[in-house]
Amino acid sequence: MALNLKKAIAEADIAAQAVRGPIRLRTLTTLRWLAVAGQLSAILIVHFALAFPVPLGLCLGVIAASAWLNIFISLRFSPRRYLADREATAYIAFDIAQLCALLFLTGGLQNPFSVLILAPVTIAASVLPVRLAVLIGSLAFAGISLLAGYHLPLPWREGEAVAFPPVLNIGVWVALSFAVAFFGAYAHRIAAEAAQLKSALAASQLVLAREERLAALGGLAAAAAHELGTPLATIQLTAKEMAGELKGQGLLEDDAKLLVSQAQRCRDILGRLSDRGEAGDIMMDRIAVDLLLKEAAGPFLDARHGPAVIFDVKGGAEGEAPPVLQRRPEIIYGLRNLIENAVGYARSKVLVSAHWSKSDFMVEIHDDGPGFSLDMLARLGEPYLGGRSRGSAKKGGLGLGFFIAKTLLERTGASVAFDNKAWDEAAGGAGAPGAWVAVTWPRAAIFAREA
Repeated sequence: MALNLKKAIAEADIAAQAVRGPIRLRTLTTLRWLAVAGQLSAILIVHFALAFPVPLGLCLGVIAASAWLNIFISLRFSPRRYLADREATAYIAFDIAQLCALLFLTGGLQNPFSVLILAPVTIAASVLPVRLAVLIGSLAFAGISLLAGYHLPLPWREGEAVAFPPVLNIGVWVALSFAVAFFGAYAHRIAAEAAQLKSALAASQLVLAREERLAALGGLAAAAAHELGTPLATIQLTAKEMAGELKGQGLLEDDAKLLVSQAQRCRDILGRLSDRGEAGDIMMDRIAVDLLLKEAAGPFLDARHGPAVIFDVKGGAEGEAPPVLQRRPEIIYGLRNLIENAVGYARSKVLVSAHWSKSDFMVEIHDDGPGFSLDMLARLGEPYLGGRSRGSAKKGGLGLGFFIAKTLLERTGASVAFDNKAWDEAAGGAGAPGAWVAVTWPRAAIFAREA
């Protein structure tokens, strides 16, 4: 199971990189066309409608450079093409340089549109690796710093002069610098968490698909046995007729009898496979409570190499037989992940108990280990967390395994709760707290339907 999980994680990481990975060319060109339209509108309104003197030729030349690049890209490449990280970095760097050139001509940081420098930084932080996102952020910071000291005067009415106090210019520079760092870090963090979530969900789907393929092997064996039964019966019948005709002919008769016996042996083997397949189909559909718990905990039942796993099944009305449940791969694998985590942190024992009532069915997994740390309790269920408690980091994190278990179990209609409880709390004792996980289903979601 651990090997399957590691393989699923590796495949899911590749899928997540594809999700986060190169940005589509059409996305950048569309955003650049919007920027060109906005810049052109602002320049024309300021120059003609507000009658502020603007170096119109230079400004239109800078805007035309951005439009020319878009036209060249559209003619040279398919708009559906995905850009490599370095290509996307170059395009975004051009946008920053173009915007800085336009701001230089129109007042530098005194221009209220200087805040637009945050847009390419945010885009880069969302779609690029850390090192390239930092490079874009550094370029934006360098542009802001140059614009703070070097720029043409802010366009204003002729005959009037507008002067901003130096402290205001410094304040704008500081604000934009912090905004570049904050927006970049925030956007990258959000994008990274989204990629992790998609990676973990992909791992869940891969694991579940493997479990379902394994569960189907019994049915395939039964189908194969059924299909091969008819030709084997024909072979056996023909061999019997040959043995009768070759009676008294020594080795030929012995060969014919051997063919009959081996054909019968093949039919017996196929019959056993067919019986197992049919039994497997029934087992895959319905399973007793105790067998469900033991199957989920199967890999951890050897007490010589780990904590003892204890089972407790009780509930319902007095004298009521344990219920028969639906046997689903999601339930088996989800419970197995939770039990594996409990066994990994338990000191000596893990209690796996099942309880049911008129309305629901609950499975509890309780270990006598150090329990969940307070900061981890608030984040359980998120993928890629650290160690479960302070002092348990050497055993690694539980984030992805717990996330997969929770996701698979919730797909079956369950709700998952977790806390720290004393081992003998039910008996009124005050033992050391251990980790406790409860999985609860409505009866209709897990109880097998009557045949």
